Amino acid sequence: MVTKEAIEKKFKEIQDHICIKLEQADGKGMFQTDEWTRSEGGGGRSRIMNNGHSIEKGGVNFSAVYGEMPDVVLNALKLSKADFYATGVSIVMHTSNPWIPIIHMNIRYFEMTNGTWWFGGGIDLTPHYVVKEEAVEFHTRLKEVCDQFHETFYAEFKVWADKYFFIKHRGESRGVGGIFFDRLGEQAPVGKEQLFDFVCALGYLFPEMYTKLIAEHKDKPFSEEERIWQKVRRGRYVEFNLVYDKGTKFGLDTNGRIESILMSL
Repeated sequence: MVTKEAIEKKFKEIQDHICIKLEQADGKGMFQTDEWTRSEGGGGRSRIMNNGHSIEKGGVNFSAVYGEMPDVVLNALKLSKADFYATGVSIVMHTSNPWIPIIHMNIRYFEMTNGTWWFGGGIDLTPHYVVKEEAVEFHTRLKEVCDQFHETFYAEFKVWADKYFFIKHRGESRGVGGIFFDRLGEQAPVGKEQLFDFVCALGYLFPEMYTKLIAEHKDKPFSEEERIWQKVRRGRYVEFNLVYDKGTKFGLDTNGRIESILMSL
């Protein structure tokens, strides 16, 4: 049986694994850990790298929070009143070289004392300059992992990502997409253990894919013009996270740690 304690433990291990792999790939920067507690229940470990060789600012955050669910969240999610528990790993990477893309990953688990539970998450890539072959490989690797668990996952989650990671007020996509999924619970085509294995597989796939992109581009020369364009794309990223991102809204509505919620800025 998959328990919330087992999920929390595994998510912490995934956070550790990702930080080790990213530090090795960067070769200079080190993650600084900030452990925090939430007054209503729970807490987390925020890990931030600043001014590495390749990673200009990156966050790999873990949290596990619980308590009474605020009415604003109950209404938004159309849920009956009950206490909640939520745990997850959330990642955003910004690099100094414009040829290394921004990347985001999130895996999460949510349950309530009334028996409601689900998994959610996703990975998406936001290049400042699109390299078609890298975008194709990114999606190929995601499909390979999805196909291990259910034949419909990749197609469904890719479409979900294309719709979700769209900046409506700009009329443009945030990047080259990826996969996105939410509220995979009792009605999912596979069971709870398989869903848990699926999100963990994504967690371990992330550093494998991203460290390869870092190695490919970390020493590539770039111009001031390219650096300026990188900052424009970062601005779009910030707009999305402040206006549309579900995780940002959930974190703020449940009195999460502001610095962790807004680590992408």
